[in-house]
Amino acid sequence: MLKIAVCEDEKNIRSYLISLISEQNVKCEIAEYASAEEYLSDDAEHDLLFLDIELDAAGSEMDGIGLARQIRERDRNRQPVIIFVTGYEKYVYDAFDVDAFQYLVKPVEEQKFAEVFGRARDKILSEAEQRKRTLIVQYGGASKAIPLDHIYYMESQGHKILIYTKDREQADLRRLEYYARISELEEELRGRFFRIHKGYLVNLACVDEYSKTEILLTNGDRLPLSKYKYEDFVKAYLRFMQ
Repeated sequence: MLKIAVCEDEKNIRSYLISLISEQNVKCEIAEYASAEEYLSDDAEHDLLFLDIELDAAGSEMDGIGLARQIRERDRNRQPVIIFVTGYEKYVYDAFDVDAFQYLVKPVEEQKFAEVFGRARDKILSEAEQRKRTLIVQYGGASKAIPLDHIYYMESQGHKILIYTKDREQADLRRLEYYARISELEEELRGRFFRIHKGYLVNLACVDEYSKTEILLTNGDRLPLSKYKYEDFVKAYLRFMQ
């Protein structure tokens, strides 16, 4: 299920883009926004965003490029694939400054739309498949892919996540720290990781033994198991082991 957003101030163009999306035979949820402010206030995550560069809604002080910059600056595990929609090709180079995937020139041709949409869909699905095997984090000014089977557990500390890994070659990579929300990681890694306590998310493959109050991991670390999480943890662990 793809989560798609259309941010376009002209209602007729917004409706036209939504109709083109609906013709692509892909299961999706579509959200529509008439301004940058409306998009930001929703604070939702999307896989794909069709974004008008000009965005001239009444009362709006931000165009599509400005919105894209704000989106890219957010501390999110996932960033949407952005496809700009514009009536002027002169804006194209600005679009790529904010890591846009592609752009479509108005009036949007159906065949061109289907071609660009197909490539964007393939990129999203490929990245989703990769996320099943790795966790992408921003570390040391760059993106780093950590294999999920290298992670023992994650600990939430304020707005940061500490990741405890099996990296034997580099000591500084055994404990990584980056900005993220544990609730988002819990949803993203559901089935392989379990949130045993408000502050801990553990790799079920690294559980050595457990009691009603704590979990012993294969690296020897002991973590608290919330009494409210115990029954759900046992079910999740048994499902994983099967």
